[in-house]
Amino acid sequence: MRRCFEIFETMLIRIHFYSYFKDLTGCAETTETLPAGGTIGQLHQQLVVRFPRLGEMPKSTLIAVGVEYQPREYVLKEGDEVSFFPPVQGG
Repeated sequence: MRRCFEIFETMLIRIHFYSYFKDLTGCAETTETLPAGGTIGQLHQQLVVRFPRLGEMPKSTLIAVGVEYQPREYVLKEGDEVSFFPPVQGG
């Protein structure tokens, strides 16, 4: 009898937290494993499970890959560095 195994490719993404997101998560950076072809939206959902307080402002969280802000539909690739910023506040 032949056994079939599904092989899921994954990628490792480095994440940086800025401003009070560091306080919400308790760290300035971390890594997360996503399935190949995963999006920023999927990454955010995984991080909210790990750090629930990140889910308090999902629509106003700014997310960049490298130095460019990206939409939630952006497809990540192995080695990407993703940064999470709180909404900009001014005086």
